[in-house]
Amino acid sequence: MEKDFDMVVIGSGPGGYVAAIRAAQLGYKTAIVEKYDVLGGTCTNVGCIPSKAMLDSSESYYAILHKGPKQGIVADNIKVDFERLITRNREVVKSNTDGLAYLMKKNKITVFTGKGSFVNNTTIKISGKEEKTVTSKFFIIATGSKPATLPGITIDKKRIITSTEALYLSQQPKTMVIVGGGVIGVEMASAYSRIGTQVTVVEYADSLIPTMDKELGKELQKVLAKQGIDIRTSCKVQTVTSDGNSVTLKYLDTAGKEQTVGADYCLMAVGRRPYTEGLGLENVKVKLDAKGRVEVDDQLRTGEENIYALGDVIRGAMLAHKAEDEAIAILDNIQGHTHKIDYLRIPNVVYTWPEVAAVGYTEEQLKEAGIPYNKGKFPFIASGRARASDDLDGFSKVLIDPKYGEVLGVHIIGARAADIIAQGVIAQEFELTGAELGKISYAHPTFSETMKDAYLAATGRGAINI
Repeated sequence: MEKDFDMVVIGSGPGGYVAAIRAAQLGYKTAIVEKYDVLGGTCTNVGCIPSKAMLDSSESYYAILHKGPKQGIVADNIKVDFERLITRNREVVKSNTDGLAYLMKKNKITVFTGKGSFVNNTTIKISGKEEKTVTSKFFIIATGSKPATLPGITIDKKRIITSTEALYLSQQPKTMVIVGGGVIGVEMASAYSRIGTQVTVVEYADSLIPTMDKELGKELQKVLAKQGIDIRTSCKVQTVTSDGNSVTLKYLDTAGKEQTVGADYCLMAVGRRPYTEGLGLENVKVKLDAKGRVEVDDQLRTGEENIYALGDVIRGAMLAHKAEDEAIAILDNIQGHTHKIDYLRIPNVVYTWPEVAAVGYTEEQLKEAGIPYNKGKFPFIASGRARASDDLDGFSKVLIDPKYGEVLGVHIIGARAADIIAQGVIAQEFELTGAELGKISYAHPTFSETMKDAYLAATGRGAINI
């Protein structure tokens, strides 16, 4: 029996919309199902995009106050128009969602607004303003994730909030306590602190961004503390309560003694959980693992031959670009072109300033696995480009295999780290050596020159500029 579509994608975040566009480009009759009125998912609407807009706005303000006078730029009565700042977040988001709507029309992709639920492995029911039943040869689950919390702590979205609410507050808080010093926690801490909110970060681990290389977390903590953020690590949060006007957080410090922090808001930034509610998975052979993630094989296929899954809803880091890569891989695999993703080669970025970026093994992972390595590390303070822009914090670090010269890991904290890390990804993907990367020409002056000196140091030839 002929199906309504060749491909139906459930969810329109970065993985979902990329999958739909690629399927349409390959000639599949394609539809995408989104429960909200706009496309783009968490990343575009309440995640990656508005948070970067807010971070950029706050950095502009901070730079005028703290870099301007050093550079001969003096401005009086500089202030934050918080309402305008938040409005800009919305404008940037709308520009992106309008762009996605255009791409759907351009690629002749049918958009259904509503919640998709499996009836069987070839049929879904779409519940929304109208109810529809749609059949398809293939399906991709791309429903993403939702903010997580801690046991006993209820997110009321008024005073105890997530990053979603933090991006669209009606008034700037005087004080904010953030539970979690991972990527979301430090980005929101940075954005609010730079515009004058007194921020306290309470983290369970012994360092910030604990899943990344320890030296990165140590350096970031030093920088953020210098910017005025109160950082408390190795602390176990016990309770968070709200009286409607403010919050009180209680935690155990390193000595096991109970401490209290009061603030206008508490932002819970303790990670995210996969979103699979209402998908009707009980009607198909799609299984969830112990963490609630959809189980997939190395081709990103579920227990059903024609149902695939990607992004935050499956194993691995919750990154938009990971989901996008998985979208392309799924379509390649359906086409018969084996595409297996090496997740070690997917970069991770933190958009504080200085930025933090990494790809490959951390030093801790190499030590634990007993893998030998040579380390090259070069500080931004010794970079001519960094001196020119007064971006002196941070370093570039490379980890090189001593026998074959393979790049095992690249770890950067510094200006434009998010852009520089692409070179590390290329080095790993195409198995370039540290010697080769130390030999090529780097434009002068650039922040990327810190990488050249790090490669020279790691391969035994010695950094030139330190």
